[in-house]
Amino acid sequence: MFGVINVCKPKGLTSHDVVGVIRKILSIKQVGHTGTLDPFAEGVLPVCVGKATRLIDYFDDDKEYLATIQLGASTDTYDLEGIITNKSSKKVKREDIEKALLNFKGEISQLPPMYSAIKVNGKKLYEYARAGETVNIEPRTVTIYNIELKTFDEMTQIAEILVSCSKGTYIRSIANDLGVNLGCFGHLIKLVRTRAGKFSLESAINLPIKIDESSDSEHSKKYSLDSDAKEKIIQAIHPPLSGLSLPVITVNDTDFERISHGNSIKAESEKIKSGDFLILVYNNNVIAIGQYDGVEIKVKKVLI
Repeated sequence: MFGVINVCKPKGLTSHDVVGVIRKILSIKQVGHTGTLDPFAEGVLPVCVGKATRLIDYFDDDKEYLATIQLGASTDTYDLEGIITNKSSKKVKREDIEKALLNFKGEISQLPPMYSAIKVNGKKLYEYARAGETVNIEPRTVTIYNIELKTFDEMTQIAEILVSCSKGTYIRSIANDLGVNLGCFGHLIKLVRTRAGKFSLESAINLPIKIDESSDSEHSKKYSLDSDAKEKIIQAIHPPLSGLSLPVITVNDTDFERISHGNSIKAESEKIKSGDFLILVYNNNVIAIGQYDGVEIKVKKVLI
């Protein structure tokens, strides 16, 4: 039980629920995801199992989303689950949206939604929001590598936008800010993560469960496992190297022995530079994460 599973998170489950499902199926505690998806969102959610959970910080952070935005109204949560705060009868055209999207390309300053899990003074923002309290939110710098309009229905004022971005980007904020820029308001009504690092939606597996759609709660719906759930999940576990883009260093028997005791090893590759994190491999297995300091490779995490 050492690897990563490219899960397609279904709508109605939290990311923590998905981790719980896999823990239950595999009867293992060491399970963790590489980046939260809102309960109403769906799509790629890489999940690490076994000692691969210690590699979560080293997986690629870049994401891609297909966001469906309803223009003409904003909500307090910036998505379809919130209360409508503003409405507008203004109708925009496709070219208006395409022009407005140019403002989001590159490095931008983004204000996170008040209904988010970011902590301020040890308390999550949504806790302040639910209590009706105000708090100063600091803007964050994120990078939008690409943003483009895929479809737009002028009648319904619904736009589908593909966004490729850095870690920490709030697509809900983009939906809200786009509406503000267009002077018509807007909020997110559907979100599909199409890529997370090296994992794509095309290769993601559905959880081997049946969700009880009659569950009262919109989040954390009840579910039952398929009879062959364990077999399906085990077959879906990929080696951690499939999700890592760090330089790979193959070590010999002597280095393996040193690494197993947490000792540094000599570096002989000219392709690495000082500060680089490295994947140390022995017999085709990931055994540790190291960092080159310009002289030698110091072991940061041992996985054996």
